[in-house]
Amino acid sequence: MTNYTFRKRLIALILLFLAGTTTTFAQVNANQDEEIQKMVSEISAQNLRALVEKMVSFETRHTLSTTTDKKRGIGAAREWVKSEFEKYAKASGGRMTVEMDRFVVKADGRRVPQDTEMANVIATLKGTDANDNRVIIVGGHLDSRATDVMDAKSKAPGANDDASGVAIVMEMARIMASRQFSGTLVFVAFQGEEQGLYGSRHLAERVKKEGWNLVAMQNNDIVGNSFSGETGLHDNTRVRVFSEGTPANETEEMTKLRRTLGSENDSPSRILARYMKMTGEAYVDQLEVVLGYRADRFLRGGDHTPFNQQGFAAVRMSEMNEDFDHQHQNVRMENGTQYGDLIEFMDFEYLRKNTAVNLATMASLGRAPYAPEAVTVITANLTNKTDLTWQAPAKGKKPAGYYVLMRETSSPVWEKKFFVKETKTTINYSKDNYFFAVQAVDAAGNASLPVIPVPAR
Repeated sequence: MTNYTFRKRLIALILLFLAGTTTTFAQVNANQDEEIQKMVSEISAQNLRALVEKMVSFETRHTLSTTTDKKRGIGAAREWVKSEFEKYAKASGGRMTVEMDRFVVKADGRRVPQDTEMANVIATLKGTDANDNRVIIVGGHLDSRATDVMDAKSKAPGANDDASGVAIVMEMARIMASRQFSGTLVFVAFQGEEQGLYGSRHLAERVKKEGWNLVAMQNNDIVGNSFSGETGLHDNTRVRVFSEGTPANETEEMTKLRRTLGSENDSPSRILARYMKMTGEAYVDQLEVVLGYRADRFLRGGDHTPFNQQGFAAVRMSEMNEDFDHQHQNVRMENGTQYGDLIEFMDFEYLRKNTAVNLATMASLGRAPYAPEAVTVITANLTNKTDLTWQAPAKGKKPAGYYVLMRETSSPVWEKKFFVKETKTTINYSKDNYFFAVQAVDAAGNASLPVIPVPAR
């Protein structure tokens, strides 16, 4: 045997060994609802481009820019978004209402130099079930900025940051306005994000004060570019979803339970992010939802944060590779490089796919049954099986059944799914070796957010 042949055989044996020992994570995906498939197919990259072009045409949407000019500034941009929402609402049979939620921000000595009236533009699609008070919010921020965050006069097109996110919200509202959802869907264009998350903080506080049953908040910020200027990567096949680990409002009792379960990666926001991955990848081809296990990127923040601070499940979607030459930059040509957040640096097929992930997630949650209640793992006996019990949801439509989800404790995604008709089951896998969760599911395959079981003797 020659040395060359020996080396080839040795390499082949090593590769065979690695193939047999490497753990692979095969994610289970959501079942597809034909009506949601149809909605996803109606998302138009051309429509998304037209929406972004219109927002760019206002030249600047800086929070401190003019509110009286009919063609320029944040005031004109807000009124245009409102008028578009009102057009969509005509297809809802009176179920979609539109409001300009105005509020005054006091001078803060930082990014708001004098008392300033701001406004979130909100379209609310009322659920069709009077007994279903669940709410799902999808949002993006309308305001834009140049290099100097206090510069309210220079051109600040804000095509990707964050006309892209608002375009997602608007395209979803257009498509979903005529459809039926048990829960209530809320579409928001926030103001004041660049000056300090003022619009989202105002709405999060309102949601808390008014006692909304908010089950999910999907924030979209910088979601329309697929090119990384520094690394030269072109990638429209992946998108990030960021989620907080330890909840911002965690109590001592919650901390104790988290430590008992070892559920550091199962905060409400992480559960929502994992649901977004599972559902989005079921409906959108050629796109991987990458789970970012931190609240946001370094040195940055987003409109999901105030909702986290109020104790709600909230996540942020953001493109995989940011291009900082076209973000928070004055529009200019310098040393042969074009700077500025301009529309020509966006990828609208990528934005279409990211819109589809958001729509599939929101629609699935809005059509699904309420989540199961009192989900419990029985720990009374030493056994290599897992006994789970739960109660049917007290509100909303009756589930067609339940999914029991399972993953290894080291896995970032759900790996197995069992369908159960009853409200208890025994799984032939050890509770010590796996994490479990239970979802309520309807006949079309729409599932609630998973519920992690608590131990009981």
